[in-house]
Amino acid sequence: MIPALIPRSTSDSMAETSSDDALILTIPAGRKGKYRWAQFDDYLHKLRRNFEWKVPCRLSLTARCSNPHHDGTWGFGFWNDPFNTSLGISGSVRRLPALPNCAWFFYASEHNYLSFHDQLPAQGFLAATFSSPRIPPAILAFGIPFFPLLLWKGFTRIARHALRALIRQDAVQIDIDVTKWHTYQIDWQQNSVKFLVDSNGLLETSVTPHGRQGLVIWVDNQYAAYPPDGDLIFGNLASSKSTTLEIKDLMVT
Repeated sequence: MIPALIPRSTSDSMAETSSDDALILTIPAGRKGKYRWAQFDDYLHKLRRNFEWKVPCRLSLTARCSNPHHDGTWGFGFWNDPFNTSLGISGSVRRLPALPNCAWFFYASEHNYLSFHDQLPAQGFLAATFSSPRIPPAILAFGIPFFPLLLWKGFTRIARHALRALIRQDAVQIDIDVTKWHTYQIDWQQNSVKFLVDSNGLLETSVTPHGRQGLVIWVDNQYAAYPPDGDLIFGNLASSKSTTLEIKDLMVT
């Protein structure tokens, strides 16, 4: 089936459907510190228990990105929106935080470090999964008063070690020219996830997401880094050129 996706963007960016039903997401060049974002999704207006997708299902699409050295992140796939990115967006549902569960193709510029497990790639273009226990959000919310401790590097190192014990993860680096059209597939089964590009298998892993998932396609200028030294940093990056992500032949079965 063709998913029912909702376009969203900051005022200076664009998420639109072309006359031939391609999805086009563009963010402009701009200064550091200003958030620029374009996205299609089917979940910001839903509670997690009502997210559309559950095992087994398969995502397939054709995509290209105009900027091979994009400053920020972009990608597409399934995730549970663990950090509640819906906050502040009109028509969205407020949710408590959750541990991450996802299966997606994810590009992260060199400013990012997005791995809890040091043997796995933490930036670049990745096929990646996260698998976390479904701890009730209300229990996780008890940790909110401790957030100021994240300013203390000693605490962030301890917290990262604890998260590594809770969150399973797998990832592989993808070495292709993203400015060219490629076909992408995520085959999510009960005990495995398979990633393919141009019908070639890249990763087959037993690290599978738990629970219902939302479908997301996005490009933004954010970065986040949580490296082994515990130096937790995040923000919005400057970019010297615009980035356009194009999607065709989108299907979930």
